Amino acid sequence: MTSAPDLSLYRPNVGVVLFNAQGQVWYGHRAGTEASGNWQFPQGGVDKGEDLEAAARRELYEETGVTSVEPLGRTEGWIVYDFPVGFGGSKQARGFSGQKQVWFAYRFTGEEAEIDLEAHGEVEFDAWRWGDLSEACDLIVPFKREAYAQVAQAFAHLAA
Repeated sequence: MTSAPDLSLYRPNVGVVLFNAQGQVWYGHRAGTEASGNWQFPQGGVDKGEDLEAAARRELYEETGVTSVEPLGRTEGWIVYDFPVGFGGSKQARGFSGQKQVWFAYRFTGEEAEIDLEAHGEVEFDAWRWGDLSEACDLIVPFKREAYAQVAQAFAHLAA
């Protein structure tokens, strides 16, 4: 039996699965990365004292420009993933072992012209597309696949 991870070692984070009217989900390609394994859902850190849903909506706007959404659901508890050995980066340098996430599902109710990858100035994604939720684990970097499998399972009933 594996013991539960010490959640204090994980950075608080939120993720968003954005569904269109046809039940497809929004994927963004991480800016400046190779094509394989770098398509993901919007996600980001939770500011100290910030409400989780407020953080999810903020991250969605900052990374996609999207504000026209209708809530569909959220995951319960934390979904955790570890950074790989040698990952480095600022989050690991601050002592985090990985990230703990709560995920939100929203229905996009706006027009595609609303999607603006440069809305916030800091570009996270350099391309985007709609796709099937079932593709999520094949599109993400390997160390996030188990977390994405849990997210896909949680929101499968919302998919096309």
